[in-house]
Amino acid sequence: MRSTEQKKQLHPRNVHNTGYDFQKLIRINPALKDYIVETVAGTTSIDFADPASVVELNKGLLKQYYKIDQWTLPKNSLCPPIPGRADYIHYLADLLASEKEGQIPTGEDVRILDIGTGASCIYPILGQRIYQWSFVGTDIDESALNHAQSIAKSNGGLKKQIELRFQPDNKKIFDGVLNKADRFDAVMCNPPFFKSREDNWQKTSKKFNNLNKRPDKHTVQNFAGHPNELWCEGGERQFVRTMIYESMNFKNQLGWITTLISDKDNLKPLIAVLEYNKAAKVEVIGMQHGNKIIRILAWKW
Repeated sequence: MRSTEQKKQLHPRNVHNTGYDFQKLIRINPALKDYIVETVAGTTSIDFADPASVVELNKGLLKQYYKIDQWTLPKNSLCPPIPGRADYIHYLADLLASEKEGQIPTGEDVRILDIGTGASCIYPILGQRIYQWSFVGTDIDESALNHAQSIAKSNGGLKKQIELRFQPDNKKIFDGVLNKADRFDAVMCNPPFFKSREDNWQKTSKKFNNLNKRPDKHTVQNFAGHPNELWCEGGERQFVRTMIYESMNFKNQLGWITTLISDKDNLKPLIAVLEYNKAAKVEVIGMQHGNKIIRILAWKW
């Protein structure tokens, strides 16, 4: 097994390494102006504890860097942080390049399976725009998929390279959405993190209080999210265990299988499952986004 250290900054190819140019972003998305705040250090920023602020920031970033002119989110949907999501795409590209003499594969012939695409359609958008990959995105929420489809149709170049499939069984991941003819170079996933509504609320409250010290403000999930996006029975560890065991049934159709891991305590038992079942390759890729450390667990059969 190979493991890399957490980076102190975003991936070297990540265009967001230089931070946010709010003046330029406001010109691109004037609605962002209403959410600008001045930090205690006297710098310009937004209130990252406010989901509406994050949505408007994302609109500006997607338009400026990825030529996405039409992007919206249904109310209370999970709002992804663009720089961190782009990082996952770049590290996945490195993983694919590791088996091609360091050459990153690009173009529509590279097929990626995105588990839990959500209404934002963010990974297919970024992967298509950065490396021109083709995607199949799956989700257990039909309304989320319908919204993601509307985004793909509204932005040039996306519709042809993004296919969306409904997963009718919320206890399954690959079963029911993969066809016998499917072949994917890689799988990516941002699994539900929490074990329950109560677990979500407890940890969200702690995070919100760290971000916002004003006692008069009520707890808000800064990146929002519907229940199926935030929690599942057994939480992140159980979801990825299921993903591991199901992926064994499709080993001839899947290349690198990857997932984000937010809780470091989940890594050791999940790696043990992979090693017990004789995965051909297992890698852990560390990323650091601000004060948050997150990892990509990757395996091949």
